[in-house]
Amino acid sequence: MADDSSQVSSDGELADRVARIWRDVLNAHDRSAQATFFDLGGQSIAAVRIAGRVEDELGIQVDVGMLFEDSDLDGFTRHVRAMAGQSDAPAAGA
Repeated sequence: MADDSSQVSSDGELADRVARIWRDVLNAHDRSAQATFFDLGGQSIAAVRIAGRVEDELGIQVDVGMLFEDSDLDGFTRHVRAMAGQSDAPAAGA
């Protein structure tokens, strides 16, 4: 049986943890929540670090490219939520 210690118990907790990872990697603690990955100085190394931490801390594999396609925190969180199977809305284009 898999270790559930990295799993999140609620949608709100998932969003909070993704936001913490985002802010830590991008050093964006005092920046607008509306700022994009690129506005915050994000580049490929930061994208890999964010994806790696999401996988390590939350047990959810995400596509690094999503940070380039959905480059704000809300968009990335929606992607992580969908990958975790916690989305209550259909994926775009579905």
